[in-house]
Amino acid sequence: MANTKQVPIIDMQDWKTLSEKIVKACEELGCFRLMNHGIPMSLMSEMKEVVLSLHDLPLEVKIRNSNPEEPSKGYTPPNLASPFFDSLSLYDMASPEAVGDFCDQMNGSPHQRDIIGKYTSALNDLVKFMGSKMMEGLGVSGGHFQGGINQLKMNRYSYGPEAVGLTGAIMHSDAGLFTILQDDENVNGLEVVDNLTGQLISVDPVPGTLVIIVGDAGKVWSNGRFCNVKHQVKCYKATTRITMALFVLPSKDNKVRVLPELVDSERPSLYIPFDFEHYRKLRISTDSPTGEALEFFRSKKELVK
Repeated sequence: MANTKQVPIIDMQDWKTLSEKIVKACEELGCFRLMNHGIPMSLMSEMKEVVLSLHDLPLEVKIRNSNPEEPSKGYTPPNLASPFFDSLSLYDMASPEAVGDFCDQMNGSPHQRDIIGKYTSALNDLVKFMGSKMMEGLGVSGGHFQGGINQLKMNRYSYGPEAVGLTGAIMHSDAGLFTILQDDENVNGLEVVDNLTGQLISVDPVPGTLVIIVGDAGKVWSNGRFCNVKHQVKCYKATTRITMALFVLPSKDNKVRVLPELVDSERPSLYIPFDFEHYRKLRISTDSPTGEALEFFRSKKELVK
C-alpha cells in the first residue's frame, strides 16, 4: 500500500526560493507538483478533451501515428505488458512542422489544431524555464538550458471493473532529463517510490497543477545529485484515465553528459558521456526499466574507489 507521505508542491510564483526548492525536491524524491506554472487551467482542460477525442478515433487512423523503425516514437496500442493502456506520440514537440504532421495524421479539426498548437507552445516555454531553474539551483550561474527533442505522449488508461487493483504501467524510471506530466485531475493512479524508505507514495491529483519527474539522464546531468524516481500506475477505479507526459530529452547532439560546471577536482564526473538512443535501447535489451543500465556508463575512476 502507498503511504500517507505527500510529494512536495512548489509554487512557481515563489521567486526568491524557487530554484532551491526545485533542486531540493529533485534530490530528495525526484518528483514534485508545480502550481502557478503559467498554463491556463482552461487550456489544460481543452487539451484533455482533444486527447480523449483523438483516442476515440478508429484504429486505422491512430496507427498512422506509428513509427515502425522506432515504436516508442509512435502510437502504442494495448499490449500484453500494458493491456489497459494506449498512447499517441508527438515526437519533437518543439517543431511546428512535427505538430502539423501529427495533426494531419489525426485528421485534426481547426479547433483541435488550435488547442494542440497553444498547448505545445506553452509547454515548450515551461521546459526552458524549468531547465534553467534546475541549473540555477545546481549552482550553474547564468545557466541557459539547452534541451533536445521533446516528446509528448498522450495516454489513455481504459479500466473496467476487472482492472481495479491491477497495474496500468509497470514500475519504471523515465529515460530522459525530466518529465512534465499533466495527470488526470479526477482519477488517481500514479505512485512513486520514496528513495529513502522504499515505500510507495500515492501522487494524489491536484487540479490545475503539473507533476515534474526526474529521469535517468537527469541523474547523469546533475552528476548524481538528482534522483531518477521509480514510479508506476495502478488502477484505483473502473474508469478512463487521461494523462499527457512531456519527456524532455537530452541535447540536440543526443549525448547524455554531466554538466561541466558540476565537475572539479573535488567532485569528479560520475558518468562518461553516452548516446541517448543507444541508452534507451540498452534499457530494453538488458531489461532495465528502472535505470539500472546507467551503471554501464559509470566513470572508471568512480568504480575504482
